[in-house]
Amino acid sequence: MSSRLRELSPNAEIVSHGAALAVNIAASSGLQNVLKSNLGPRGTLKMLVGGAGLIKLTKDGNVLLHEMQIQHPTAALIARTATAQDEVTGDGTTSTVLLCGELLKQAHRYTSEGLHPRAIADGFDIARDATLSFLDSFKVTKDDNNTLIQNDRELMKCLASTSLHTKLDHDLASSLSDAIVDSIQCILPSNNNDDINSKRPIDLNNVEIMTMQRKLSSDSKFINGLVLDHGGRHPDMPKVLTNCHVMTCNVTFEYEKTEVQSGFFYSNAEEREKLVESERKWLDERCRRVVEFKRSVCKDGESFVMINQKGIDPLSLDIFAKEGILCLRRAKRRNMERLTLACGGSPIHSVEDLEKDMLGWAGKVSEVSLGDDKFTFVEECRHAKSCTLLLQGPNGHTIDQMKDAVRDGLRAVKNAIEDGALVPGGGAFELAAALHLRDVVVKSTKGRAKLGVEAYAEALLVIPKTLAENSGFDVQDSILKLVDAREDSGLAVGLDCKTGEPMIPADEGVWDNVRVKRQCLHLATVLASQLLLVDEVMRAGKQMGKAPEGAEDMQ
Repeated sequence: MSSRLRELSPNAEIVSHGAALAVNIAASSGLQNVLKSNLGPRGTLKMLVGGAGLIKLTKDGNVLLHEMQIQHPTAALIARTATAQDEVTGDGTTSTVLLCGELLKQAHRYTSEGLHPRAIADGFDIARDATLSFLDSFKVTKDDNNTLIQNDRELMKCLASTSLHTKLDHDLASSLSDAIVDSIQCILPSNNNDDINSKRPIDLNNVEIMTMQRKLSSDSKFINGLVLDHGGRHPDMPKVLTNCHVMTCNVTFEYEKTEVQSGFFYSNAEEREKLVESERKWLDERCRRVVEFKRSVCKDGESFVMINQKGIDPLSLDIFAKEGILCLRRAKRRNMERLTLACGGSPIHSVEDLEKDMLGWAGKVSEVSLGDDKFTFVEECRHAKSCTLLLQGPNGHTIDQMKDAVRDGLRAVKNAIEDGALVPGGGAFELAAALHLRDVVVKSTKGRAKLGVEAYAEALLVIPKTLAENSGFDVQDSILKLVDAREDSGLAVGLDCKTGEPMIPADEGVWDNVRVKRQCLHLATVLASQLLLVDEVMRAGKQMGKAPEGAEDMQ
């Protein structure tokens, strides 16, 4: 085959047969060794240094694979597959790389003895299907209607905590877990026995992640409302208001240019003054209607806030400031959409026929200055369906770490609620699945595919082995203890990364997502099988317009 390829492309670089398999296995093992030390709560960090001297510390597999410059084609293929895992489920990037690399490493033990890769790939397919079936019986189902998980705050906190502890320190992960659970409970679709609402997915876009480089990371918090990245534009406007009626509008309060190209011509100063006066009268009428509307809806102890997507000129701002109204102009569109979800009410596009039910409500609105930047906090909203996670830290590195971890934590809780089921963590599923394959599936499989099933079972143990290694414990002793505990008790047994002893993940609150495990098994198995069956690696790009050798003789 290689000779035929060389006839078609004489300048091609070709790696054939056993050498091609060795290249793929070496690339997958190399990428596996890079990410291996990051797995679990006791994993280490990687330092990424950019071309301009930028430094980034992280242990998030998705961030590493995106930032690293991977040139080897096989390693790049594995990296793209693993990052696709994160985009679909929100987690499991490192696990996918480890499992794929270990599958190829176990397969190499048999191919080096002469076993055909097709037999191993067939065994991998049998083992994957058996493992996925075992996952359905191993998972812990709470309720068919997904009501128990979303109503069990402690369980959701354990889910978020399991995800965050792999990327942040203990104290910070614990405090952010509460904030993540509050955010998910805020944006959950209303459960009123409506089939449409019960099947509506959770929209994480309703959780605004706002970052401020100030104070400590432990000062990060959940805000039942929004934080807008701009403030009032008049010095006399109030800075703190309570019991606020919030008016979200898209109405102009400044001179507008005409939609078509036109101009106004006047022959003397009096005509110009009349023109300016007529425009000012039009704007003053709009301001008067807003002021009268504010006086009609606000009672004693209540305030009025107007957040406008369009502009407000200085004279109009002065009118509103004298009335004690806090005005924000040129608000971003994404903030306007979230404001009505957080505060209630509806967007107002005209000052005609204003009604009280068009207004939202916020218990407190305050303006905070951070250097030259201003932020407006809209808090204590009633029945909010949009909220903000305010992440604070002393430097950009800390904030970036928290931001990546919080996104993973939000998706972990979201996945569990939508799945209606959980999987015990700490390597419990991988250990139980490996024992199931050895004890049941291997015995029922006939022929050479049995060797592929055995290799798959051994590869699954890479997760608990890596957890033990990263925690500083002896790998063989830890695995033997886990196997003995599983066979003696028959329960889901995982590794305690603090003591190295077996634990019951359900008692310790260590949980994983069902869809993350399922997707990881699918992707890693398919990719490993395809790489096993590659018998020719050819680099044969175009010769930049140059004719290959011998082409002139053929003409």
